[in-house]
Amino acid sequence: MILTTERFSEIIAHFATLKPVLVVGDLGVDKYTYGEVKRISPEAPVPVLEVTKEWNKLGLAANVSDNLKSLGVESTLCGVIGDDSRASLVESLLEERDLKTWGLVRDPSRHTTYKERVTTDIQQICRVDYETKTELSTDILKRVMSRVEEFGENHSGVIIEDYGKGLFSESLCQNIIANFKEKGLVTAVDPSRTTPPLWYKGVQLLKPNRLESNMMVEALGYFKERDLNKIAEILVDKLALEKIIITLGADGMAMLDTKVGGKLKIIPTAANEVFDVSGAGDTAIAAITSAILSGASLEEAAWIGNCASGVVVRKRGTALCSMDELKSYYSNLNKVLGQ
Repeated sequence: MILTTERFSEIIAHFATLKPVLVVGDLGVDKYTYGEVKRISPEAPVPVLEVTKEWNKLGLAANVSDNLKSLGVESTLCGVIGDDSRASLVESLLEERDLKTWGLVRDPSRHTTYKERVTTDIQQICRVDYETKTELSTDILKRVMSRVEEFGENHSGVIIEDYGKGLFSESLCQNIIANFKEKGLVTAVDPSRTTPPLWYKGVQLLKPNRLESNMMVEALGYFKERDLNKIAEILVDKLALEKIIITLGADGMAMLDTKVGGKLKIIPTAANEVFDVSGAGDTAIAAITSAILSGASLEEAAWIGNCASGVVVRKRGTALCSMDELKSYYSNLNKVLGQ
């Protein structure tokens, strides 16, 4: 059952009072090139896009910080960018959103991740990626670890946002988790399907999607397991998790909290219209973590994350959920469910 209006209001009212959340992850920019196709190129059998609009948006872990900001929660972003023009673009976009840039580490050996989506009203034509996925050098890794240790003193929790672009190593993940757990602070991971799952061992909350959860249990040696209950139990056991939420797209969210019953529970999706799922996971982890930091149970946090995701999937491209939009979406959903 969806949480009550009173409880919803109580939880989200607490967002603005939270200490900043540290977001550690792969950083980048999402560029959107939008237009119309009226002909096929004479040079090759490909569509010719007549561009009518272009825009840049914070992407990857930077989108998590942007979503936290949109929900009224302050954050500090920590990650690695290149030493190129797109690194300056990342900093400029962060400053435009009044997001802190002092957690960024520049690495001259890397490209700043930049994803260009070429699209029309009807469909995405192609995506062009500029990125470096190699592991960090020892020097850059030490600089990132130093930033994490410094920020742990005055933050309420940490979100590890792993897009598999080479930022994370086992030592960095375990250092972050241990650093925040020692202080009694919330730790959350939005995992990459390509990262060894044991790197996340000991995190308080893990939020994979269904495909990622399948690939993680396979990496742990359970090659044929597809039962959702068993997948959740395996991940909780092998990774020493306290909580897990597995996002199921159109089927909602599955969750297990070892502190409350320890049984898997599924809530339905809140999305009634899906235009674009880009960045919906970023929105979900931002809203869920904020709710948990505000005293919500895992199920209450899942409902809030569910509603926030429902807002952004109705928008084009990597999008944000404002507090007003979250309240409106919850109110409408509450009416539909007859609360």
